[in-house]
Amino acid sequence: MIHLQLPLQKDAIAGLRAGDEVLLTGTLYTARDAAHKRMIACLMEGKPLPFDLAGQLIYYVGPAPASPGHAVGPAGPTTSYRMDAYTPALLEQGLLGMMGKGTRGPEVIAAMRRHGAVYFGAVGGAAALISRRIVKSEVVAYGDLGTEAVHRFTVKDFPALVLIDSLGGNLYEIGPRMYRRDPADGGEE
Repeated sequence: MIHLQLPLQKDAIAGLRAGDEVLLTGTLYTARDAAHKRMIACLMEGKPLPFDLAGQLIYYVGPAPASPGHAVGPAGPTTSYRMDAYTPALLEQGLLGMMGKGTRGPEVIAAMRRHGAVYFGAVGGAAALISRRIVKSEVVAYGDLGTEAVHRFTVKDFPALVLIDSLGGNLYEIGPRMYRRDPADGGEE
């Protein structure tokens, strides 16, 4: 298990490889489709973003309201490819990490390689459990979007898996090959 401090540092993520298990501690931001669309509009209009993206990690999540004694309610990842159209421009602004679930498109992976960024997977289906690793939450932008507002989370030992590393190593490609048997070796396919 690799412990990573947030915000991310390029030297710390350069050694990560697809399949590595990590525990994230520090500050990250949340954003989903509507918030991404607004951030891109800011960039196109020459306006400042609601937070500095340099070294940051964006978690693709819309957390549920908190129950008593918790910072947030269930906070499981959303499908990441919906942010693909926006991601290269945000990487250009210094974003170093994204976290969600599912595959990413070739343009995003190429932009990640250019900028030395990484894509983490959070455990889907365990939203209530992983939300316990979020110790503080505050809305920092687009509060009118409700659960899709941009939040700043403080996390402690938040579990994640490197799905795509900064070199383009992709667990969605590597993983199946590890379990495929080669008939030439006497195994079954």
